[in-house]
Amino acid sequence: MAVIVTFEFPGAGQELYDAVIDRVTGGRGFTRFADLGDPGLVSHAAGPVDGGFRVTEVWESAEALENHAKTFGPILADLGQADVRPTVVPAHHVVVR
Repeated sequence: MAVIVTFEFPGAGQELYDAVIDRVTGGRGFTRFADLGDPGLVSHAAGPVDGGFRVTEVWESAEALENHAKTFGPILADLGQADVRPTVVPAHHVVVR
């Protein structure tokens, strides 16, 4: 079952997001799903919110997200964001282009 994942980064901005993407992709950037190297990502959106930055993703399954977290988690910790815990909820309906 697909899951919706939302990360909130209070006090952070685009600089943190860009640093994470740079490390996750080995500096290649993120313009297509293949840039991540982890299968299972359905959608990704990121942007500023009052007081911080938000990332919302849809993953094909909780297992796919957990596999990605093995790479992503240590990067967040290294950038001082070890305490960030995403909100994960089951997706009822997902439509993509």
